[in-house]
Parts: sequence; C-alpha cells; structure tokens
Amino acid sequence: MQQPDAAAIPGMDGDGSHEEPRMSEAEEARAERLDEDDRLKPEFVEAVREALVDEHGDVRDLVEPLHPADIADLFEILPREDRPALARGISDLMSGEVISELNDYVRDDLLESLPPDAIAEIAEQLETDDAVALIEDMGAREQAAVLAEMELEDRAAIESALSFPEESAGRLMQRDLVAVPEHITVGDLIDYMRDNGDLTTEFWEVFVVDPAHRPVGTCQLSWILRCPRAIPISDIMKREQTLLPADMDQEEVALRFQKYALISAAVVDKAGRLIGQVTADDIVHIIQEEANEDTLLLSGAGEGDINEPIRTSYSQRVRWLVANLGTALVASLIIAAFGAAIEKLVALAVLMPVVASIGGNAGTQTMAVSVRALAMNQLTRSNTRRVIWREMRVALLNGVTVAALIGGATAMIFTPMLGVVIASAVVINIITAGMAGVLVPVIFDRLDQDPAVASSVFVTMITDSMGFFAFLGLAVASGLVG
Repeated sequence: MQQPDAAAIPGMDGDGSHEEPRMSEAEEARAERLDEDDRLKPEFVEAVREALVDEHGDVRDLVEPLHPADIADLFEILPREDRPALARGISDLMSGEVISELNDYVRDDLLESLPPDAIAEIAEQLETDDAVALIEDMGAREQAAVLAEMELEDRAAIESALSFPEESAGRLMQRDLVAVPEHITVGDLIDYMRDNGDLTTEFWEVFVVDPAHRPVGTCQLSWILRCPRAIPISDIMKREQTLLPADMDQEEVALRFQKYALISAAVVDKAGRLIGQVTADDIVHIIQEEANEDTLLLSGAGEGDINEPIRTSYSQRVRWLVANLGTALVASLIIAAFGAAIEKLVALAVLMPVVASIGGNAGTQTMAVSVRALAMNQLTRSNTRRVIWREMRVALLNGVTVAALIGGATAMIFTPMLGVVIASAVVINIITAGMAGVLVPVIFDRLDQDPAVASSVFVTMITDSMGFFAFLGLAVASGLVG
C-alpha cells in the first residue's frame, strides 16, 4: 500500500517529525483577548475602556477579532455608562447575532438608544424566535414602530408569534422549515431542495405533511441522501413523531426534547397544522434558563441578574426577607414559651440552635430534590406516596446517624440524659424536615403555584419551630428542668 507523503501531511515535516501547528492571525488575535477558559482578559477589557476614552483610540480594531458571543460578553462586563460608546464605536459589528447573545437588561438598555429602523434591521437578520425575543419586551408603541419598519413577510411572522402566550412553543419556534407532501420521491425532494433558493439553510430533517398541511412523518437528511432517487418519501419517513402544541409551555417543550432525545420537533396549531419547528439549539438556552430560575427562586433572590437595576433586585429580595422574618417570629414564640426552662439550664440555649440548624439543612436537601423532581416530571400524583415514604426512610437513617454523634458528644460534655434528649430531638426534627421537604413543594404544585418560589420559607419555619419545640419540650418532659 502506498504511504502518504509526509511533507503533504499538515503538522509533519519531511523527516517525519511533528511541528507545532501554527495559529492563523485571527486565532492569535483571539488568544490575546481570551484566557484559557475563553473569558475576556481583564487587560483587554481595560484596553477597550481606554480606547473609548481616547479620541484617537480605535476600539473597532480591538473588538473585531472577537466572536459575537464574546462581543456580547464585553458589553455585559463593561459599566453601563460605557456601553453606548462601545455600540457607536463598533456599529458595523453590531449584528443580530451579537444582539441575540446579550443579557436581557443590557440589550434593553442598548435598544433604547437605537431608532426603530435600526432595531428592525437587526431583527430581520435573526431567526423568528430570536427576533421575537428582541421585540416582545418592548412597549406597545415601540413594538408598533419597529414592526412598521420591517418587511411585510418578517412582520407577519413576528406578529403571529407574538399572538401566542409568553414562554410557549409558539414564541420559541422557528417558521423556516422544509415541508413536503408524502407522494413525492427522494429524487423529487433532492431536486426541490437544490433548486429552491428560498429554503432555510440550516435544518436536520424534512417534515412530511398531508394535503391539510398536518404533519404525518419526518425524514432525516441522512436517510434522504442514502436512498435511491426512485424511492417514495412515504416509504422511508418515520411516522412516529413528537408534535408540540403552539401553546405548550417552554419548560414542557424542553422536557420533551430531553425525554425523547430530539434534534427538532414540529409545532402545530389547534387544528393540527404544521406552523413551525423547535430545534435543539433553542432548547439548550431554555434548559439553562429554567434551571437558573428555579435555583434563584429557591433562595428568594428573584432573577439574580447582576445587570438588573438595584431597585428591581431590592423589591424582589426584600419581600422574601420580610416573609422570613415573620416565620422566624413563630420560632421565637416557641423559645419564649420555654423561657423559664432555659433560665434554669443554660445548656439548652447552647444546644437548641444545633437542632434547628441540622433540621434546616436536612429540609433544604429534601426540598431541592423534590423541586427538581417536580420540574422534571419525576414526582407526579402517581408516585407521591412512594417518594414521601422513600424520603422518610432516608431522613430516619440520617437522623439516627447525626443523633448518635451529637447525643454522644453532649452526654460526655454535659449529662447522659441531655444527650438522650438532644438525640431524640434531632431524629424528630430531621424526620419532620424530610416530610416537609416533600409535602410543601407538592402542595404548592397542586395549587398551581411554582414550588420553587416560597417552599424554602415554609420549610425553614417548620424545621426551626419543630426543632425548638422538640428539644425544649423533651427537656421539660424528661425532668431535666423542674
């Protein structure tokens, strides 16, 4: 067998030795601006700020080698007052791709400084779903002004998408797709895709529809390319498919993609007609969005966006702190009821925060698992009892383990009876925490409320109150304090 010429192989000299691959000028420029984790280097960000201040500085030359996503990162890193100047300095680089990558608050700030025709031009560069995300948060007057500047076809597509509920498949979908009747052959389809210059340039599968434009199957491009031209599409298409109603919530859409390992899926209207598609690249953003949202809601931090206005952050966080203050007063009242016992045995005041803290941590663990299970449709009406029983057993094992440790230490430092009391209180509180960590999120879910929003406040109240009550109550009942 003839061996390839070593000199013809990239990265290898004629003597067979390897040489280091050379970076292109663009790659070298990016390497100067990004660190090994693809984050903008502080010195580069500072150089951009200096160029914005210096009238002779050319900020465009600095920014031009960056990927649109990196340009969006640069806007988010810079202080708010520097962003308009950067947008003016790199106006020709402000593509729709850059705008679509921007944080919502940063993007809204920039759009406020742009005229409607400039926003319309950016929107027309984007896929329908990205254009909708750009326009949907504007006021009615601003929306109308931007839509009036757009081409009729793009305007109609966006207005149609805006008619669907927020965070639904109809808002998320792309209208650019390939749909064909089932009676054509593979050869007809290939010729159609080659000759039709108006087709979308990026797609993974072709949707097959009936005369009423209802999807009846899908056909992957790999199947089409590997089949003889004379084969009918109806013979190679897959009839089983996942159809997404246009009003389906985007979180449910993401779950469908995850469950069925989808690359794309058809979106249908109430009559079952094909009106768009959702693709995997859209779902990546949704999964990240929903995961971050649930995490922040559990902590009561609102959206948790470092770019949101201070007043917004304050109003979102303070209400949960006030609610937490109210629930903390319940625990304080329980402590007050045992004030005389605490005065007689100071060790109770030393140890009771331990019982409440351990219960709180146990409740937070179970609550996090439950909220995730509800979000992923793993915890349903069908298995609620089984999940509660499972978490109760986990709580019992955890409670016994922790109780043995804290009970033994307390018995050695104070008295054996106090060790028994605190061990019993810990077991009771951790079991209570396990039950509350499941039941509170489930109850909120049954009431059609987001279980991530307020579960933590109520679970904390239950574990604190039960921890103090169990510990102080057992101390009094055991005769430790008269």
